[in-house]
Amino acid sequence: MNRFMLTGLWLLIPVVFLAAQEDDNAGFGFGFGNETAAVAAQPGVNVSGEVAALVLGFGDDFSSADSLKQASLGDIFSGKIKFAASAFNADGVINLNLAPVFDGSSPVHIDEAYIRLYIGAFTFEGGLRKLTWGKADTFGPLDVVNPLDYTDLTSMTDLLGMKIPRPLLHLSYRLGSFSALEGLVIPAFVGHRFAPNGRWAPAQFTRYPELMQSRIAQALAEHPGLIAPDGIQKIQEHYAQLDIASFYPRTFGLEYIQAGLRFTTTLGSSDLGIQYFYGNLFRPAITITGEADFIKDPYGIQPKLRYNRYHQIGVDYAQVIANFNLRAELAANITEDLSGDDGSVYNPAIAWSLGFDRDLVWGLKLNCQATESIRLMYSQIGDNPSLDTEAGLSMTSTRIIMALSRAFFRDALELKITGIWGIEDKDFYLIPALIFTHGDLEAELSGGILGGDEAGELGQYRKNSFVKAMLTYTF
Repeated sequence: MNRFMLTGLWLLIPVVFLAAQEDDNAGFGFGFGNETAAVAAQPGVNVSGEVAALVLGFGDDFSSADSLKQASLGDIFSGKIKFAASAFNADGVINLNLAPVFDGSSPVHIDEAYIRLYIGAFTFEGGLRKLTWGKADTFGPLDVVNPLDYTDLTSMTDLLGMKIPRPLLHLSYRLGSFSALEGLVIPAFVGHRFAPNGRWAPAQFTRYPELMQSRIAQALAEHPGLIAPDGIQKIQEHYAQLDIASFYPRTFGLEYIQAGLRFTTTLGSSDLGIQYFYGNLFRPAITITGEADFIKDPYGIQPKLRYNRYHQIGVDYAQVIANFNLRAELAANITEDLSGDDGSVYNPAIAWSLGFDRDLVWGLKLNCQATESIRLMYSQIGDNPSLDTEAGLSMTSTRIIMALSRAFFRDALELKITGIWGIEDKDFYLIPALIFTHGDLEAELSGGILGGDEAGELGQYRKNSFVKAMLTYTF
């Protein structure tokens, strides 16, 4: 814990130094134009955060006496601490997440740590950061800066909490009162984080031992007599033990550098945005090398994981019309597979989202959003999942996310239900919650019900329905 505190102090030193130099720099013109009224603020560090107690239980834990013995009630404790220092022309922030660990690793993880400088109409940020691009409330196609952590889907309604912070440089420039231009550079890359095993491991990874065996059987059938009968079992055992996680590429070099530009403005009652981003798709493309490698070396077939490069051009829009708060996004994701026949590269796609929120009758509030991705050159996608990472997927992938809530007793009690429906996958995820708030104390009783087609992205977790109780104190 001490080294994290020392790291925080070192990151805050530049903020204090800048504040101490404010009088000397007054003639340079820091601030946003009202310099005669500006008074240099004394630097100080504010500490805030939260402490939570949580109990989590899954339905299948109670299916038998043996499963009950292996059941866990979750982490029980979690916490967050935020250190923020402010001066006239600079801010410094460090957010730490606390969690109990019993394997010798650190219980403290840096969630964000960055410095923000204000120089006239410019704002500069550098450090470990979470940023939101686009106007969608959740899972919008333009929100491309931070990958997401899918290792635990019990917190899927907390999109900011799911985001994985990235080291980046972010510059914004105000163009008048209603427009801004942003630019960012992300010098390293990580993809979405998935559980390699356990209840939240996706089928994209868990199915690969079976796909490897199928690929070996195909190679043996195409080349009879290549392997002696007594050697076939050893080869099959070898491939059954392969850990696909060990084949992830290293993505920390400048080869994976990412960059983007975003312009936002207000025209009348409409908020508009346009952006360009060059980076990597967060989900890896996974294929298996062919029989040529098998002929050369019977142990040479390997899973091939690639994070595909792509260009994104996108626009977004928000406006209030007839008491509907409308939000829309449209994006073109252009990969290297412009012909659509390279199985190790995702096809180019068009993605969009359309959503709104509105107050209904009897105090009900509704938030609804539809998102869809449309694969281009769909007819060129192969039908063998070991050779084409998109084999077996539909041309479109559509989801509807809806949240309906009602507050009682002067907003002290809230009843809320969130639903996620996968149209093509024919699956769903329902999250009912009852939340009681009293001052800085919040008590929440919630649950998750997953179901539908077991081949769907959500339906594959149909046995993972759960109940969660959490008590949170904010300070």
